[in-house]
Amino acid sequence: MPDFLGSRCVLAVHDLAVSTRYYRETLGFEVDPINAPGWSFLSRGPFKIMLGECPDAMPAAELGDHNWFAQVFVDSIDAYHDEVMARGGKVLSPLETKPWGIREFSVRTPDGHRIGFGQVMQ
Repeated sequence: MPDFLGSRCVLAVHDLAVSTRYYRETLGFEVDPINAPGWSFLSRGPFKIMLGECPDAMPAAELGDHNWFAQVFVDSIDAYHDEVMARGGKVLSPLETKPWGIREFSVRTPDGHRIGFGQVMQ
């Protein structure tokens, strides 16, 4: 059976420059060397995002619980949380260890997408 080699989340955003800046400056992503008009390709380690500018799309903030799009696991959640907070991240749920054994927090992007970041506690 073929193995999956990776993935990239694809998100519609209203203002590509604003969203790209948020992922770079607040969440610490780097811009990938892929270039296409109306798109930003970003990565932080193996986690990849593709932002497409769609100024007329329904804002993700209006999607309710459907605006969750990823849970990303990191090796040091406390350090990453501190990094995001220092960079002005909009934290939706505070950093805490959940009953299911994951220490996690979540953020909201400028378009209203929500991302969870966590670390499995052992």
